[in-house]
Amino acid sequence: MATLTPDDLERLAHKRAAAKLGWYLHATVYVVVNLFIFAVSTYAFGRRPWSVFPLLGWGLGLALHGVAVFMLGEGSSFRRRLLERERERLRREQERMPRP
Repeated sequence: MATLTPDDLERLAHKRAAAKLGWYLHATVYVVVNLFIFAVSTYAFGRRPWSVFPLLGWGLGLALHGVAVFMLGEGSSFRRRLLERERERLRREQERMPRP
């Protein structure tokens, strides 16, 4: 990874913090809304709550959002490791190629 200036570090830190805060807000809204939906579906409609369907669908979206923020987001350690492996693989391939 290239050396970052203090301004670049500050911008990256703000961007990553905003992405994480967005996920935490998403997770909070998910819990509150799904608790409400579950309560309404259980008490208004009886024994078979239909609320499991939005819970699972939205939960998948929340999980994918978390993967994007925490694993694949700019500056994440997982992404850096993948990039480094790819750079190393490309360097090895380039060294094996005959020079004209």
